[in-house]
Amino acid sequence: MPFREVMEAKYRDILTKYIKEQSESTLYIGQKFSRKSIENQVTPEEIISLHKMILQEIYPDMPEYVVHSFDILLEIMLGYGFAYREHQSLRDQQKELRSEIEIAANVQQTLLETKIPSVEGLDIGAISVPARLMNGDYYNFVEDENDCISIAIADVIGKGIPAALCMSMIKYAMDSIPANRNEPSMLLENLNRVVEQNVDRSMFITMFYGMYDYARHVFSYASAGHEPGFYYDGKNEEFSEIYAKGLMLGIDKKTKYRQYEKNIHPGDMIILLSDGVTECRTDEGFVEKETLLNYIRKYIHCSAQEIVNNIFKDLEKLQDFQLRDDFTLIIIKRRV
Repeated sequence: MPFREVMEAKYRDILTKYIKEQSESTLYIGQKFSRKSIENQVTPEEIISLHKMILQEIYPDMPEYVVHSFDILLEIMLGYGFAYREHQSLRDQQKELRSEIEIAANVQQTLLETKIPSVEGLDIGAISVPARLMNGDYYNFVEDENDCISIAIADVIGKGIPAALCMSMIKYAMDSIPANRNEPSMLLENLNRVVEQNVDRSMFITMFYGMYDYARHVFSYASAGHEPGFYYDGKNEEFSEIYAKGLMLGIDKKTKYRQYEKNIHPGDMIILLSDGVTECRTDEGFVEKETLLNYIRKYIHCSAQEIVNNIFKDLEKLQDFQLRDDFTLIIIKRRV
């Protein structure tokens, strides 16, 4: 039996039963009928026409003024019907778009995927969580044959698809210039020229790039306007900022970046992050730097991965589980 005939018979049963009983259970059945009608794209004016027809069958002597009242209701509901059909169309488009974005997000995750190196004497943890489906943050580890690990962390100022596409381009630009990977300042200069030529000027990109020589335990690094990280002195149990200055990528293709070095001792830690960590917002305002450092102190006895996971959970809870920006945190500990 065609759906419209089934719908008519079902509605006749519901209406007849409710006229006799006025029961809550029948109203509930009516709600289920409504949802089924929406799923099958039955318009409001069709329901009203059906209601009028069935009432005339049940009450053939129904007063004329009642019959005419349905005519004006039908005219009014025509507008609702147009709006309903437009809503349905937009909802279908939204579903299709969301499906495409989810596919794109999965592709991006695969493209940007990186493996945390396992190196004797080091404990490394990393977490990166997007505020939306796609991530505007990026981090990457590369272990080479010279007993070095390169660590990159970058942030596109912005969120959503444009930021995610831009970050994917950054990843492949980095892969295409491996010759200067051991010199963070030179890598940023090369990358800066790529960004300046290929990224829209409305997009701003920051990056911190470091090279950890685990044979000598020396950390070389340079920054292109990225959020300052922290250094933990294990001997004195003190934190300090990892100082590094540099212009954001893509602003001036002739920009030079300064390279810094730091000796890493047993018990020391390097903490790298995006501004989604330091700019966590609560009802009282931004989370203070000291609050973040207190969380690190709280979990300092844990492994590096446990530290970043626990800090994310605590800061997420502070924000009522609603990230306002992409969140990326990396910790590198030299084992005692």
